[in-house]
Amino acid sequence: MVHIMRLNQDRVKALASQRGWTVSELLEQAGVSRNAYYSLARKRSVLPASLDALATTLETSPGIFLVDEEPAVVWANRLWARVQKIHRVHPKADPDNIRHTLILLEEEPIERLRRALRRGNA
Repeated sequence: MVHIMRLNQDRVKALASQRGWTVSELLEQAGVSRNAYYSLARKRSVLPASLDALATTLETSPGIFLVDEEPAVVWANRLWARVQKIHRVHPKADPDNIRHTLILLEEEPIERLRRALRRGNA
């Protein structure tokens, strides 16, 4: 599964500001060149070494700077984690049935009812 991520410059700026730094001062403290930083900001993926240096300097996780541009991937990963958690507690349950049930539970009750009525009428 491929994740497309982009550096969130607003978060970087806000976290630097919390330390009383500008982004330029943060880059200097982290030992990250302006070219590397702006290259990170333009790309749809992030260079781990530079990102790690920023996070280490700010004493935070690198993930705090990232924005996932694929909401469907975020949703699918969250769903799969929930399926695995339930399956660990109930190992005899079919993971596909767990997944299907969780998807249905995300729908509004009226939509679930309409779907059931359409299936029943078919």
